[in-house]
Amino acid sequence: MTTVTPNASTATTSAAKRLPAEARSRRRSPARRRSTPLTIAMLAALAYFLLPLLWLLVASTKSTQDLFNSFGLWFSDAPQLLANIKATFTQDDGVFGRWLLNTVLYAGVSAIGAAVLAAAAGYGFAKYRFRGHGAAFNLVLGAIMIPTTALAIPTYLLFAKAGLVNTPWAVILPSLISPFGLYLMRIYAEDAVPDSLIEAARMDGAGELRIFCTIALRLLAPGLVTVVLFTLVATWNNYFLPLIMLNDPSLYPITVGLSRWADQAQNGGAGASSDLLALVVTGSLISIVPLVLAFLMLQRYWQSGLATGGVKQ
Repeated sequence: MTTVTPNASTATTSAAKRLPAEARSRRRSPARRRSTPLTIAMLAALAYFLLPLLWLLVASTKSTQDLFNSFGLWFSDAPQLLANIKATFTQDDGVFGRWLLNTVLYAGVSAIGAAVLAAAAGYGFAKYRFRGHGAAFNLVLGAIMIPTTALAIPTYLLFAKAGLVNTPWAVILPSLISPFGLYLMRIYAEDAVPDSLIEAARMDGAGELRIFCTIALRLLAPGLVTVVLFTLVATWNNYFLPLIMLNDPSLYPITVGLSRWADQAQNGGAGASSDLLALVVTGSLISIVPLVLAFLMLQRYWQSGLATGGVKQ
């Protein structure tokens, strides 16, 4: 007859219960070790993006003298943010306000126009097949690889022939073309607009233009917001194209106008012109506020678009 020792059975059972916990502990430990470098990398990236904004905010509260005589990441003894803002908008008979309105006009019209054109072209590439379909889309992909600065001089020569240099159209028209926006809308339209819905609309007697305007555009709204944000930021921060296209200071956007003030501050020597450096910093802070507000207002549509595109239908 075989006898079983109670103590041995109990020890075996307790060891079996401990094994899963120990195994889980061993599985968690490498993951925790791997997460430490990732956390450090994320904190470094966060500092990389936020420290310049912090410096800009702090520097906007200082005078030109304090910019050089105080610690860069802390406020001076006498902050004067409101005084700097007032001086920025009153300098040179309030030309900064004109530059700000010009930038809003250029960026707003360009963003909306580029989004609509990209949506129409992307929808066409996604839902229609025509001769040269693949070659035309490959041409668009090739255009993405060409830097916009390489096209600035040819664009200037074309606009000079057309008599559009030194006009708002010289900045708006080139910004309406967005190869990346077209590519993005084509990829988005393939899944966001079902073919069955288009066929149902056709059976009901709707024309192609009506289908696009009343059905497709609503389904493409999150993608449109993405293109609007990309084009808005690109046009708002555009410097080289307005620099070569515009000669009238009253037509300058913020980028070119602040650059001219910075040149005057560096070349003007002592006196009133040297105070322009503090106004350039304050103007730079003011110039990013509309972009931040635009992103905060539109981010929920952007996030919904990314979520919709990430789920396979």
